Amino acid sequence: LPCQVFGRAFAEERRGVILNISSMNALRPLTRIPAYSAAKAAVSNFTQWLAVHMAKEYSPDIRVNALAPGFFLTEQNRFLLTDEESGDLTDRGRTIIEHTPMARFGKPDDLLGATHWLLSPASSFVTGVVVPVDGGFSAFSGV
Repeated sequence: LPCQVFGRAFAEERRGVILNISSMNALRPLTRIPAYSAAKAAVSNFTQWLAVHMAKEYSPDIRVNALAPGFFLTEQNRFLLTDEESGDLTDRGRTIIEHTPMARFGKPDDLLGATHWLLSPASSFVTGVVVPVDGGFSAFSGV
């Protein structure tokens, strides 16, 4: 819905930037949340489609990209990744950190640089991309 509302306004202005939020689950689906992974893969695919559609149909000055955050410690997942009493990592939390080359969970501020870049004129020739902000999780093969 936001893409539809803002897309219409950007089409009238013939310029603008849409920044969607996907997930690294779109790049590497996780075993316990297939519906979430599929939904985020759809966001990534839609981002690419909309980037082409807006540039071709309305203006090449309308860009559409997405961020794909990795694991960020939030209230939603805190007790899946850390023990409620001790604060130590759970088995799942340890596995994630072992597969994250930067060896930590993301912090909200870690999203600011990529967000600023994708919304700024510095990325004026960038459209249809999904930028992982995941500490290298999506690049790590485990080997």
